[in-house]
Amino acid sequence: MKPARDAIDGLLLLDKPAGLSSNAALQRARRLLNAAKAGHTGTLDPFAQGLLPLCFGEATKFSQFLLEADKSYRAVMQLGVTTTTGDPEGEILEVRPVQATPARVEEAMALLRGTIEQTPPMYSALKVAGKPLYEYARAGITLPRPARRVHIARLQLLALDGDLLSFEVRCSSGTYVRTLAEDLGRHLGCGGHLRRLVRVATGGFQLDQAVGLDALEALPQGERAALLQPADALVAHLPALALAEEDALALTQGKVVSCANSAELIRLYGPRGRFLGIGQCASTGLLRAKRLVAQKTTGQNQAKTSLY
Repeated sequence: MKPARDAIDGLLLLDKPAGLSSNAALQRARRLLNAAKAGHTGTLDPFAQGLLPLCFGEATKFSQFLLEADKSYRAVMQLGVTTTTGDPEGEILEVRPVQATPARVEEAMALLRGTIEQTPPMYSALKVAGKPLYEYARAGITLPRPARRVHIARLQLLALDGDLLSFEVRCSSGTYVRTLAEDLGRHLGCGGHLRRLVRVATGGFQLDQAVGLDALEALPQGERAALLQPADALVAHLPALALAEEDALALTQGKVVSCANSAELIRLYGPRGRFLGIGQCASTGLLRAKRLVAQKTTGQNQAKTSLY
């Protein structure tokens, strides 16, 4: 029999190393924490590194908020060389001369700021007919991919050293930075591909808050879980509402209660500040539970005990 895993709840901010898939990083962290349930909040390509928030236990119920959050990256691209994947893992397609200047880069970047149309790359995890696009690409099949709107809130040149261009980008969820780099190279007339990518922020969390896998492994088993942030850290951007015992109990039983808060989604807390989950407040002034964390129960009168 497999050893029992622990019911660990919380958010781990992981600094994923390059050369490891997001799922492999997740599974290694899960083993180190001996966690029963785990999930990540948006993949990083194997060659990429940086901030990868991992959810455990009840925190997985709120991972969607980070999946949909804006993300920030620092990137280095090589101008003049295009590859099949748009990154260093692909085969070289074409080599062209580079005549880029900071002024020309700024002109090209200006075309990519704001809301733009972006076509997902074939080498991506986006699924068609139940299969990720990269499986089709590896089989030599190219499928039509409808362009989709993404928002580039910030795109700034950091350095230009010969054919190496460093930049910083803050973008909406669903943006492919590899494609952004390819489009930038195309606007510069020389092509290019992404050589290095580091996610530095997502959903209010920063890379300097993260821990590496080696550092996590070096900790004694009993100290690793102390690095977890509570599940409500994932919804800290939502307004909070402290509920009286009667209202908290009603919501956990599927009932609605009155609500004077104008926000649609609200963090809910029961007696003694215990996080209950999130609720949805309708225009009618009624609040209902939208997603609740599982409450611990002991002995009799479980519904009421679950609020503590």
